[in-house]
Amino acid sequence: MRKFFILSLMAVSTLAMAHDGFMKQEPDSAQKDSGFIFTTIDSVGITPIKDQNRSGTCWCFSTIGFLESEIMRMQKGKQFDLSEMFVVSHTMVDRAEYVVRMYQNAQFAAGGSAYDVIYCLKHYGMVPQEAMPGIQYGWSAKDSLPVHSELDAVAGGYVRALTRSIKKLSPVWKKGLQAVYDTYLGKCPETFTYEGKEYTPRTFADKVLKLNADDYISITSYTHHPYSYEEGHPRFVFEVPDNWRMDQMYNVPMEDMMRIIDNALKNGFTLAWGADVSEDGFTRNGIAVCPDADNGADLTGSDMAHWLGLSASQKKEELTKRPLPEIEVTQEMRQQAYDNWENTDDHGMQIFGIAHDQNGKKYYMIKNSWGTARYKYKGVWYASETFMKYKTNDILVHKDALPKDIRKKLGL
Repeated sequence: MRKFFILSLMAVSTLAMAHDGFMKQEPDSAQKDSGFIFTTIDSVGITPIKDQNRSGTCWCFSTIGFLESEIMRMQKGKQFDLSEMFVVSHTMVDRAEYVVRMYQNAQFAAGGSAYDVIYCLKHYGMVPQEAMPGIQYGWSAKDSLPVHSELDAVAGGYVRALTRSIKKLSPVWKKGLQAVYDTYLGKCPETFTYEGKEYTPRTFADKVLKLNADDYISITSYTHHPYSYEEGHPRFVFEVPDNWRMDQMYNVPMEDMMRIIDNALKNGFTLAWGADVSEDGFTRNGIAVCPDADNGADLTGSDMAHWLGLSASQKKEELTKRPLPEIEVTQEMRQQAYDNWENTDDHGMQIFGIAHDQNGKKYYMIKNSWGTARYKYKGVWYASETFMKYKTNDILVHKDALPKDIRKKLGL
């Protein structure tokens, strides 16, 4: 989950905290003369947008944001700023151990899944950002954003050396790798003080955050395994490289997956979202759509000769700068895109709301982790319902967010 970027002309929206603690987004009336115009229909509380910067840690930022929203939901709007790098450190050392045990027949990379964060919560606890800021390598006080190119190279080289050059491992190899992460990210604290009281990561998660890792489930929608409604087929391990912990997901039809998303948002839950963002329709400026590119000239009202003369980037801009008809997504299309490696586990984000454009078309409001300064909607993306159907790989959600009939069929 590490791909990014693109472009479009659209209306600016502002993020403001509503009286109930929820983040609301409304269209900027001064920009209603062109592009997309969005009106918020439902919006659930989110914490401030962060910037993963030059690190492949979207899976962590998005799921930490999801958990922070869960705390807001359960603790009457109380906000926490949790440490992403506490999770990254534990996860990457665990992943290295897995790769070593697999004789390098597994991928050691910076990417991960939402389940990695839930696993960390369950097995290691959690800490606030102040207890582990996670940056030990800056050249100045201004270096406050993650830059993991050197860390990834050093840790990756260490693991490759173990699996390619060493015939018999020593019992301290894991300590050496942990030292690498400790050097770059800081040591994971065994104890720390928060609001005048001392905690361990475990007691902080249990007594302060009050999160139960077993309440969260992963859901996907593909046909190469039976749906989880069928007897004897409750869950399956979703086969993507970053699901190295072998998280077992509930498999439901596409329409039920969409019902789960809608029901969650309607009832005050957010979702952690694993999606493919490699297509042209996922733009750098906050739009995610699936326009019918094969009929681009007709959709944009262009002369065919003119359309064929445009570059790929120019065509992309024309197709994503205003609302246009989109493709019709089927379950079979989702499966084909997965099977031919078109839909891959690119990027993790957080779904937190629903909006309509000026034509009444439905979009989902997405909290990204690329910061706010460079993007049209200050770090929020608007993903069309079509994009959500086609490009969603998996979602992580509290089991109580599911519609009652789906919970019953899944035995939850």
